[in-house]
Amino acid sequence: MENRTSKVLIELVADWLRKQNLKESSLQEIASGCCERLHAAGMPIARVQFSFSVLHPLYRALSFTWLRGKGLEVEGHRHMAPGESVDRFSKSPYFHLLHNNLDYLRRRLDGGAKFEFPILEELSNKGITDYIAFRSHFVVGTGRGMVGSWSTDQADGFTEEEIAALLRIQDRLAVACKMAVQETLSLNTLTTYLGKSAGERVLSGQIRRGDGETIKAAIVVGDMRNSTRLAEELGREAYIESLNAFFDNVAGAFADAGGEILSFMGDGFLAILPSGDTPASRKEACKTTHAAAVTAVQRMATANAQRAKDGLTELGYGMGLHIGNVKFGNVGLEDRLAFSVFGAAVNEASRLESLTKVHKVPIIASEDFRSRCDGMWEEMGSESLRGVQHQINVFSPCRTLEECGVIPIPKKVKETRRSDAENVFLLHRGETKQALP
Repeated sequence: MENRTSKVLIELVADWLRKQNLKESSLQEIASGCCERLHAAGMPIARVQFSFSVLHPLYRALSFTWLRGKGLEVEGHRHMAPGESVDRFSKSPYFHLLHNNLDYLRRRLDGGAKFEFPILEELSNKGITDYIAFRSHFVVGTGRGMVGSWSTDQADGFTEEEIAALLRIQDRLAVACKMAVQETLSLNTLTTYLGKSAGERVLSGQIRRGDGETIKAAIVVGDMRNSTRLAEELGREAYIESLNAFFDNVAGAFADAGGEILSFMGDGFLAILPSGDTPASRKEACKTTHAAAVTAVQRMATANAQRAKDGLTELGYGMGLHIGNVKFGNVGLEDRLAFSVFGAAVNEASRLESLTKVHKVPIIASEDFRSRCDGMWEEMGSESLRGVQHQINVFSPCRTLEECGVIPIPKKVKETRRSDAENVFLLHRGETKQALP
């Protein structure tokens, strides 16, 4: 069969991949760019799949599937829940590579052959005639790396020259992806632990003590009630589950609204929603934060109703809502810093939260915050806040979404599906052997 792939153009693809090492290219740009350039060079690829097992606090793997004429599909796969079965994935080509310490596996899918892996039968039914699986280590011995596959629907499969070209390209691809993975993981890890804006600021170089800027923001301080008593009554595991339930339902509502959860402080949290400098943008930030707070109350009501059915203690909580100027930056020791927001407005939000205990309501807001929101509010009187020279009027919103005139904040859909590659890596690491037959 005549080779239709240009060696000159394949060399250009290899050069392009080398150049990505010096750029801040994303994994998606590298994967898509490589596949499209190979196809443009005459390589008869019909389907390409790459999966990366990564070190990340939320995700186990990223996968990219390219289909000729359809482009690239990207998936992020979250950690496996305890006890989930991965039986199907023990029969995958990727697991076969890892289990037998192989770097590649080729299978022809034409001629009515019996398929040893379920995925091969699925691909054959879609017209694929030749399949090559491969793996590349990023760091030997860590389980972090890339697995992937090249597939064609060319009548006679891949030629020897095409296979040689693919092997050459996948080495270059692995190096480019490793650099992009490290960049992505740095940002993802920072944003998971610090929040999106803080993580991006740290990665961009705001790492010295005192680095930062003053911004205007809606501020939320939340706290769970009676933590000491609950810890004694429930025991460690049940208490942590209760604390996470509070964070999921209360802090989660602000995260779903686009807020930044900047820190978790024991049984409390601090969040902001940057407001911008215009009156309209400040009002919008307060309205969104108001909607998130009322949504949090409704979510906690549902959660507490379920806890009552399960014979568990109801979780009490309070939230303080405020708006003001905050210092967004680094503070701490020279060799141990925290990136968060600081200033008088943050302290005032914390003191507003403490007033929820006095007035026995879940939310207390300052007049500055309330004045930028719609709906019904109950004035709770004037209060003296420590550090504030004059008394301020404080308010509590009505309890229902209808009375408050706000639209509930929808929960963000969390991705739970995992690729074959992700489950294979879990098996390879020995983390889910109990799930194997």
